Parts: sequence; structure tokens; C-alpha cells
Amino acid sequence: MAQSQVQTQKQEQALRQTQTVSQQQLLQAQLVELPVGQLIDRINTEMNDNPALEPAPQDDYADSHGTDSDDSDDSGDDSFEAASEREERQSALDEALSNIGRDDEELPVYHGGADTRDTDREETVYGNTVSFYDQLKEQMGELTLTPRQTAIMEYLIGSLDDDGLLRKDTGTIADELAIYNNLDASAAEIEQVLAMLQGFDPAGIGARSLQECLLLQIRRRDSSPMKELMARVVTDFFDEFTKKNWSKIADALSLNGAQVEAVSRELRKLNPKPGAALGEASGRSLQQITPDFVVDTQDDGTVTFTLNQGEVPELRVSQSFADTLREYRDNREGMSRQMKEALLYTKKKVDAARGFIEAIKVRRHTLTVTMQAIINWQHKFFEDGDEASLRPMILRDIAEKTGLDISTVSRVSNSKYAQTRWGTFPLRHFFSDSYVTQSGEELSTRKIKAALRELIEGEDKHSPLSDDTLKDRLAKLGLPIARRTVAKYREQLGLPIARLRKMP
Repeated sequence: MAQSQVQTQKQEQALRQTQTVSQQQLLQAQLVELPVGQLIDRINTEMNDNPALEPAPQDDYADSHGTDSDDSDDSGDDSFEAASEREERQSALDEALSNIGRDDEELPVYHGGADTRDTDREETVYGNTVSFYDQLKEQMGELTLTPRQTAIMEYLIGSLDDDGLLRKDTGTIADELAIYNNLDASAAEIEQVLAMLQGFDPAGIGARSLQECLLLQIRRRDSSPMKELMARVVTDFFDEFTKKNWSKIADALSLNGAQVEAVSRELRKLNPKPGAALGEASGRSLQQITPDFVVDTQDDGTVTFTLNQGEVPELRVSQSFADTLREYRDNREGMSRQMKEALLYTKKKVDAARGFIEAIKVRRHTLTVTMQAIINWQHKFFEDGDEASLRPMILRDIAEKTGLDISTVSRVSNSKYAQTRWGTFPLRHFFSDSYVTQSGEELSTRKIKAALRELIEGEDKHSPLSDDTLKDRLAKLGLPIARRTVAKYREQLGLPIARLRKMP
């Protein structure tokens, strides 16, 4: 007896949460992360690529910023340059539109005018030195990478700290790639690309810890008994090595005094900050910092700040492009194929210019509200400049105060600096975790570390303070923490144990 099969179709309703990122949101996230120097480079590049985007006339920019254009002696030259710029952009528009409809030719790329003008601009913007990141990207160009690997590699390079180390775990990078680059990459895939990055020069770039940084450099050496000994010390006795406990290392590896001296000397030649070395080699000192914020503290305790705009121009949509778009829209009836293509081209460029201008405005607003929230939270520090005045503050605190996402606050805080009466600080300087005592009191880890450093610097070097004694001294200062916490913070400050601080 044949058995019949019945197909049924069932419709179910399910709620599923998905996350999509528009190109505009991605652009805003990218611009927010850029410090002012890199922002200027990005704007110049965008203006070169999009003839519909141009700097606003100087007079309009001066009026909007409350400056007096009459004080300038070269206003005539500025007007001439502005007129020349408009003529060049009009010529670029005419040329672009004249080429639309030619099936065998690509649209021309606008490069900002005549060849001599390009050369001057390139020298002005990029200079004669190559930045830390550009040198790594040049090395990336020597590899054969897939588009996915290229996107991951570029993000890894952008995530490196100034010393060349990578302090984000692969899980965090995978999340950020999904959110900001719309790229779903696995941890294994990121690890594979990171291994390629760690093969770049100088050795140690892309390491996730000091230990890995030193091992990457050791592996580049030619095979020898010394190389094996150095790798053994860093791999198996890293804690003893950082604490300079060579007697224990010597006993474990059966080394004599001459061998200890030799391996110690070779290890000291390794560079714990390969990124800093690359910055110096490229002719650009990492210490030359352009602050993104200028904070002013009045004598009465009032704290104000301004965004450092540097040479960031005020942008607008090119009038010639806007007029052309309006003209085409007003004459849609009976429009030829070439005119329709011209309309689409013009609209695309105008929309891109407007989107970029809007992203710049969003960046300005985001930086402003974030810095204001930081000042409100750390107001006492901006008044007296005392690190002990810094309150516990994490990214979530500022995110809640501003209504921004934590990842956005993180991007604002990354690679940004604030110039204050007390010095120039990275924004991350104002963030610190908290330590909760047994009584429930919340203390700033930065305040504890500052007090700990002061105690050690003021100790009798012939009889240095033990961690137990330091714990007692901190408790008397109103900072009751455990002895193991004292040891942890002391190590984070790079301060050795009492026995190694003792002077003969």
C-alpha cells in the first residue's frame, strides 16, 4: 500500500535582532576617531576626490568665527585664490559631465587642478617624512592579501598604540570590525592576519604584551646558543627577568657569572617600544603632539575649553555643482540619456559632499559633549592639576552622561590630547578604574598609584619599604588596600620589590 506524503507550508512570526551600519554612520565613526592632524589630511583627500566639496570662502569663514577680515593684508590674494579654485572646480565639473555617456571611458578623477598645484599641496600636507602608520601600510603593500585580509590588516594597524603594541584582544577587534566596517571576521582569521603584521619591521610590532614583543625580536636573530638562552629566559623566567632576579635564573639554568652578564646585556638591546623607534626613524617624533582640546582654567575655578580646529577648513557644497543639479532637475522632461547620467553623477557627488559635511559636524558635536562631560566629572583636577584629585571614571560613566555609545566614547578618547594649564594629557589619562575597600569605599586607582609612587620615591634607599609597610603607610593616608594590591600596583608602575630598590 503506497504511503502518501503531504507537504504543508507553515508561516511563523519571529522577532530577530539584526544590526546594520550605514555608510554615513561608518564615516562618522571613522572621523570621530581621527585626531586633528589626521582629520586635515582626510579632508584634503576628500576634496581632491570629490569636486563637489570645497572650502568656504575666507570671508564667510571669518564672519562665522567672529574674526575681522580687514586686518589681513593679503585678502586680495585670498580672493584671487578662491576665484581660481572655483574656476578649477567648474572646469572639473564641465570635463566630468562632458565625459558622461562615453561607454568606453571611465569618469575622470579630479585631482585639484593643475600639476603644479597638486605638487604644492602634496608637499604641504604630507611633508617629506613618512608616518608610523604609513610605513606599516607600505610594508602591507608588499604582501598579497585578499580584500578581507586588507581590511583586517588596516584596522589592526590603526589599533596599535604609539609604542607599536596591540592592546585590544581579538574578540574586541572582531566586534569593532562588525560594527564599524560591516565585516564579520573570526578570531582565528584576525590571528592569521596579525601573524603577518608581526612579521613587519621593526621586529616586535603588533605584539600583545611585552613578553611577546621581546620574543618576536629574539626569533628574528640567527640561530645560536645565545638566541636559545634568551628565548628560554623570556619564555620560562619572565617574572624573574622583569624583577631582575638573575640569581634565581642562574640557578635554574646553571649559568655562571659571565653567562648571566652576557645574556643580560643582549636582552637589554631589545626594544620594548618598537613603535617609538619607528617614529624616530621616520623623522617624526611622537612627542610632537597637536592637542585636540585647549582647556582653560580661570583663577576663580571656572573651566572652559575650545576645540583645536588647526587648519581644518569650513566646508561647503560647490555652488557650480549645486546650480548644475538644480538646472537638470528643472528640465527633467525630454531629458536625454546623457543628461540623465549627468544628473545621477552630479547628485552622487553633491550627496557625498553633504554627507561628509554632516559627518564633520557630528564629529565636532561628539567631541564637544564628551570633553564637557570629562571636565564636569574631573573638575577638581582641572582646578589644581593634582593627579590625586582624579575621580574614578570609566567609559560607561561618560557614555551615560552624554547619551553616546561606549564604543563612540572610546573612539573619542583614542589618540586625542587635551592641553591644560598643568600640561598636555591624552584623554585616556582622565579615565581610571576604582578600587572598592572592604568597607565599600570607592577609591581611584590612579590616586592610590600616585600615593604609592610618592612613598617609594621618598623612602630611605638604604632601607626601602616592603609591600607590607607600604600597605600600612597607605592606610594611614586613608587608602586602605590589601598587600597583594600594593604589589600589583607597584608592578604596574614599573617599580621593583624592596630588595632590588636597596642601595649598597
